[in-house]
Amino acid sequence: MSSGGQSHSMTGVTAITNARIFDGEKVIGARHIMIQGGTIIAVGGEIPAHAAVINADNAMLMPGLIDAHVHTSVGGLRDALKFGVTTELEMNGGFTKKGREIQLQNLGDVADVRSAGMAVTAPGGHPDELLPDHDGEIPDFVLKELEKLTEKERNAMLEAFAHDHDEAPQVTTIEEAVKHVHTQVENGADYIKIMIEEGTVMGVPGLPVLSEDILKAAVREAHKLNKIVLAHVLTADSSLSAIQMGVDGLAHLFIDRPESTSEVVAAIKDSGAFVTPCLVLNASIIGNPASELAGDPRVNSKLSREWIDILNSSFNTYPQGSLDNSFKSVMDIHKAGVDILVGTDVSPVPLHNLGGLAHGASVHHELQLLVKAGFTPVEALQSATSKPARRFGLQDRGRIAEGLRADLVLVDGDPTTNISDSLSIQAVWLKGEGQQIH
Repeated sequence: MSSGGQSHSMTGVTAITNARIFDGEKVIGARHIMIQGGTIIAVGGEIPAHAAVINADNAMLMPGLIDAHVHTSVGGLRDALKFGVTTELEMNGGFTKKGREIQLQNLGDVADVRSAGMAVTAPGGHPDELLPDHDGEIPDFVLKELEKLTEKERNAMLEAFAHDHDEAPQVTTIEEAVKHVHTQVENGADYIKIMIEEGTVMGVPGLPVLSEDILKAAVREAHKLNKIVLAHVLTADSSLSAIQMGVDGLAHLFIDRPESTSEVVAAIKDSGAFVTPCLVLNASIIGNPASELAGDPRVNSKLSREWIDILNSSFNTYPQGSLDNSFKSVMDIHKAGVDILVGTDVSPVPLHNLGGLAHGASVHHELQLLVKAGFTPVEALQSATSKPARRFGLQDRGRIAEGLRADLVLVDGDPTTNISDSLSIQAVWLKGEGQQIH
């Protein structure tokens, strides 16, 4: 990629020229775009004489990618951006509007983030089984991560941690569920998450789960407050339960594949809900590490040793599972016309019991697995751009179009025909600002 300079021109307009453009839906005929002040101001058209010109050298320009299922941290948001993931959607954690104000003030080198706040779950229910018992103390894995941050970032993360743990009320009744939803929305949650996880697939059968009445009350209250609701579900039965409760999206794809699969698929389709399958997680749960991804120089050149080690490990809590079953299930749902979104379920910090996943890199792995399952590369890319933006109401991103955010990624090759090329990243822009990606 040659450049007339990343800095803005006299007109404040930057033109990215000589690009092939995937606009979030399809490859289009235009060969250049213009950006100004963080916004795409034109796709095609006449380039102003004084525009700063960046020659893409026939690389492919795409919208910034969206990971529709993460648990994140400042470090996670930094890693995501290196891989062209310009938005992460947190499904349980502290990056609500309040949390963003505390933790991300004046940080320009992190992906944008939205959050569910703290999920609606039973006392001692999922995800407690995944976390070390720390009785309100800051766990060692968090302290280790804090050492890598600047003092300002460290203080912000500590404040957010205290905020999360002070503000996560117990939910045992309908009234408490309603109150919990209100608390999350008051903190600036962008959507609401409920947990339906009895633990079999996670290797801990018998986890407490809230009753259907309590969870249904949480869904109803969230909808009253104009928030969409997602459900953590990993079995066909819990998926069906969640759909019957009226959720707007399933944050996972069921790992078991019972004879009644067609009934579950029909229920999802009829409800209008979307599915974020997190095939990368299913692969890890059945014992497959992401070793090929970890060995790719386009990946390991951007990640710390700790995260590479995590990619080379796996959850391995349900080794009797089959990835082919997940492939069949996601294709059945896709063919039924259900929106499929790209998500990874990556953890905020590198934890060995949560292996096979890493921020940013796993989005590209998920794209590869969707194509392996039977998606076309274009369909897979839609699932990481225009579809999550639409389903989460993020109307300012996910596509390359006039008036939208200039969240962009430029890649060598052609990921619309060879999905692995999505990792050949040449440049990333967040709100029009070029990012350091190495």
